[in-house]
Amino acid sequence: MEYIPGLAGVPAKHSKISDIDGEKGVLYYRGYSIEDIAENSTFDETCFLLFNGELPNKNQLTEFKKNISKGREVHPDILAMMSHLPNNASPMHVLQMSIALLSEFFPALTEQAEGQYSLEQQHSAAITIISQIATLAAAWERTYNNSLQGFSVTDKDYAANFLYMLNGNEDPYMIETLDKCLILHAEHTINASTFTAMVTASTLANPCSVITAAIASLSGPLHGGANRAVVSMIEDIGSPANVEKYIDSRLKNKEVIWGMGHREYKTKDPRAKILEKMLIKLLGQEKTSSIELETAKKVEEVCEARLGEKGIYPNVDFYSGILYKEMGIRPELFTPIFAVSRTAGWLAHYIEQLQNNKIFRPTQIYDGASPRKYVSMEQR
Repeated sequence: MEYIPGLAGVPAKHSKISDIDGEKGVLYYRGYSIEDIAENSTFDETCFLLFNGELPNKNQLTEFKKNISKGREVHPDILAMMSHLPNNASPMHVLQMSIALLSEFFPALTEQAEGQYSLEQQHSAAITIISQIATLAAAWERTYNNSLQGFSVTDKDYAANFLYMLNGNEDPYMIETLDKCLILHAEHTINASTFTAMVTASTLANPCSVITAAIASLSGPLHGGANRAVVSMIEDIGSPANVEKYIDSRLKNKEVIWGMGHREYKTKDPRAKILEKMLIKLLGQEKTSSIELETAKKVEEVCEARLGEKGIYPNVDFYSGILYKEMGIRPELFTPIFAVSRTAGWLAHYIEQLQNNKIFRPTQIYDGASPRKYVSMEQR
């Protein structure tokens, strides 16, 4: 047997959900390019597409949005629990814990067992979780800011409701920007957190446990936490004038340059291209300049000169954190927002996994000690 570190390039399943061509730098959701989806769709419609395989007609989308809207209200006991947590608690830990608790308040989410959990029930569970997770993330942000009093959900579209719950912002362009960010982060084939979700789903764990496990995987800095690390890196650099010295030092010391490179793409991540344009447009709307953007573009320029021949270019994390910061969102929320969005993809894979389920059980190559006899304490 051949050992392949990180299972790089090893097929784990057949899937109809998304596809990547890393050489060309393209991403498809159910056959639609990410550029078309980001330009023309909404996150609500994207969720329907990921869950069902086809774009909805007008009546289907209206019904889908209605079902999401009516499931947003979080149980007051979960909100009360949040009020007892330390103010400096990690938003990802809070989100993980809150999703795990959903199964206690929605008994239908715990009834999964082979032959007893229909496709209709799986879709119902997906709608419940995608409805609740944005409210849970926003509720913790309000708790953190001591502004939970008066917190309420709305019947607005997903991104508009999420932004309103977070900070009361109803600016149409901010809503459009967040909506596109949610679309761009919604799905990306078999990444670490999606694989975690699939493995957990294969055991027939309830869907809340599936999403809880995926959130844990996403929280790592090599996965969902990277956009926050990019912002810290850009702040450390300070200005475009410092970029070359900083990058050369990192390369010399074999340190990570956050937001650069992707296991799949050998060119610039198509999502990074869209996010960069969104960031420039947002700054134009606000008629402001950004030293962070100027520094980031210089980092991209220097890294392309140093690393382009190795296929290392900006990934989705490179511009997303800077964009969120310009939107007034604090860095601690970057990864929870990623989790809210990626829950759509996780749930799509959860549904797909159960249609032809087989529990994951990879093997290993043992290279430990040869068989030996136990040595008593007195003889050691």
